[in-house]
Amino acid sequence: MSNIIVIAEARSGSLKKTSLEAVTAGKELAAKAGGQVIAIIVGNDLSAAKEALAASGADKVIALQSEALAQYSGDGYSAAISGELASLDPACVLMAHSAMGRDLAPRLAANLKTGLISDVTALHYDDSKFGATKPVFAGKAYRKSYFEKSPFMATLRPNNWAGQSDAGSAEVSDASPSVSAADLKAIVQEVVAAASDRTPLQEARVVVSGGRGLKESEHFKLIEDLAAAFGPGVAAVGASRAVVDAGWRPHREQVGQTGKVVAPTLYFACGISGAIQHLAGMSTSQFIVAINKDANAPIFKVANYGIVGDVFEVLPALTAAVKATV
Repeated sequence: MSNIIVIAEARSGSLKKTSLEAVTAGKELAAKAGGQVIAIIVGNDLSAAKEALAASGADKVIALQSEALAQYSGDGYSAAISGELASLDPACVLMAHSAMGRDLAPRLAANLKTGLISDVTALHYDDSKFGATKPVFAGKAYRKSYFEKSPFMATLRPNNWAGQSDAGSAEVSDASPSVSAADLKAIVQEVVAAASDRTPLQEARVVVSGGRGLKESEHFKLIEDLAAAFGPGVAAVGASRAVVDAGWRPHREQVGQTGKVVAPTLYFACGISGAIQHLAGMSTSQFIVAINKDANAPIFKVANYGIVGDVFEVLPALTAAVKATV
């Protein structure tokens, strides 16, 4: 019986939340198609990540560990994983639509001589065929596609499945892939990351985004206050392209077609008109709250809840209400 393979991802030794979501997606497919959910993770010193994966609901966990793979390498990771997949009879290979997933999944698909559906929001198994649904035309429509070849491959948009951290105790095994530093075309010598305790934008359950309606960069303090009111690890700050282009906020916070695509449970669009490129980055959010003085702003067409009013009056009131509730 063919297996559902989940390629997990760790950062600084810790399992990423999106990998738990991918395991949940794999379990849903396995319940329909049969087979086991096998999670593969690559890196070095993966003790904490393996433990988290073992409790995610997967049937098996395989850790491919090597000092040569301590830092992500597209060449190294694809070679190591492709070698392992050869013995696992994969019917389906899933991973998160993260920066790593966008680079690694096409490499694996080429090695496996199969196709890839990227950035999907739903998975299907009908008439013995795997399929997926993904947004197209900047989120204006959804396309449902089925695979004719095997294995089926897809990258999953974050926040569309609920990850589990206490769903059992999987069998864990270690393997040493035959990949050395000499096999890599490039070697990462050092990673220098800005110190931050902020919730990653694409993994946040709540995103509070601001646009030109805030008038000045200093007024983004209102956005930050509302995000902070939800408590640590819940909300992240986002921004429109116009705000980023003006230099008010860093590009890592940009939501939209040329920024990050997010799908949180709750999305606040504050002083954002709703240009098509911004809608492409957030229209799949579960609940959208729009705040704008212009009652005819396009953002209200996609919003679940709309507040026609001044952000400088509405945001402090919302922040106070959230603080009183959380």
